[in-house]
Amino acid sequence: MRRSGRSPQEPVAASVTASCPGHISGYFRPVTGSGYQTTGSIGAGIVITEGVTVRVTPADTTSITVRRLSSEGAVRELIHDAPPLAYVAGRLGVFAHIETECTLPIGAGFGLSAAALMASVSALNELFHLGMTKKACSELAHESEIVHRTGLGDVAACQGGGRDFRRGPGTGAEIRRFYDLHEPLYAVNFGPLPSPLVLGSPDALTRISAAYPEEYPGSPELFFRLSYRFARGSGLLTQELSDLLVECSRENIPASMTMLGNGIFAMGERAADLLGSYGEILELHVAPCGVEILEEFS
Repeated sequence: MRRSGRSPQEPVAASVTASCPGHISGYFRPVTGSGYQTTGSIGAGIVITEGVTVRVTPADTTSITVRRLSSEGAVRELIHDAPPLAYVAGRLGVFAHIETECTLPIGAGFGLSAAALMASVSALNELFHLGMTKKACSELAHESEIVHRTGLGDVAACQGGGRDFRRGPGTGAEIRRFYDLHEPLYAVNFGPLPSPLVLGSPDALTRISAAYPEEYPGSPELFFRLSYRFARGSGLLTQELSDLLVECSRENIPASMTMLGNGIFAMGERAADLLGSYGEILELHVAPCGVEILEEFS
């Protein structure tokens, strides 16, 4: 891995584009280790196709553009400051313009910070021919998440696809993946819930750890039941989310809170109508794999 302070290599392409899936965490328990590689979380979630696409181009100084787009391609949100992305460019000792695009709400529990980091590191590695392994790219993305308190286990999960069960913290721990979600997924979001506000609160982390269910999520139905139980015990539910989860339970619709986000995700066709009555419905798809290099222009 290249470090800041060293002269960056010359780029081998005019630009590189990469994509990485997002991630919905159903339940998790924070783990503090001796370093970044052993700090993170254990838990279960779903890797979703709707993540982040990143395009990197060489530049004299590092700059960042974050765009959230509508389904028609219109810009719904524009951000020019993303310290976690600037951090990885600095750690690699390279300068680039990093452009990220997504369609899901930012800061809403869809693992977009992890996806942006994974795609950015992978694209920068390709653009400057740094020779990093996939493992090294994941470790740096995870490090930035921990440093900036934007996530704990999303990077580890986004190394692959499917429904994930992370047995240890960090990107090198054992992860069991299931490809058994055959019903559609839907979500509704009621606004951002900035991860640093939760992950930086000792009291919140204590409640979250105490609520962690010590059970194996062997089926989609059990995963949702455990996630629902965790959401109830975590102390993170607003009254609005709690009421909606009660309604989902009454209709036998598997559902829980997007962690960490102010929203609900649910399984099955009937969930679309119920959640859609509360706001813009988000249709989600289970990702088959993790980060990918999409394009390289000379």
